Amino acid sequence: MTDTNNINILEALLFSCGEPVEIERIADVMELDESVIIALAEALGEKYEQNKSGIKLLRLDNKLQLCTRAEYFEYVRKMLELKRNSPLSQAAFEVLAVIAYNQPVTKSFIEQVRGVDCSGVIYSLCEKGLIEDKGRLELPGRPLVYGTTDNFLRCFSMRSLGDLPELPKEEPEQEKEENQSEV
Repeated sequence: MTDTNNINILEALLFSCGEPVEIERIADVMELDESVIIALAEALGEKYEQNKSGIKLLRLDNKLQLCTRAEYFEYVRKMLELKRNSPLSQAAFEVLAVIAYNQPVTKSFIEQVRGVDCSGVIYSLCEKGLIEDKGRLELPGRPLVYGTTDNFLRCFSMRSLGDLPELPKEEPEQEKEENQSEV
């Protein structure tokens, strides 16, 4: 098979699935090495870029997905008559950050970091598909632990959690005290 034919097969597979598909699964179906699938995906992505297509290829860690470009969202929304999602609150962004940087985490850990009850925010983020429960801890009460989803990566245009920006370094206590005394 030619590369063009393999690119077309990859495109058909991704189009038909609609959801992120593991590169390993695609490699099994196409009977090719994962490295070949990655090269084909890069070629397909370049094809969409060169043609300024309404579709783009996303790589989410070890998964691939076709999606529409953000600049065409309004047209797609109108076509499908989707309701506009409400924007995330400051509290939701804070909870997402705690989970993304520390996952898997319990609700009590999130509440300890934020200092307030987070039940409603966690429920809302689960409903939006940005976080999900990742199982239970082997502790008394067997608390749920939460982590981010592929949808989180997609919404924030990240390939993996490794794309998260570094957290700012805290000043040592002595430097904080010196800076405050200078004021």
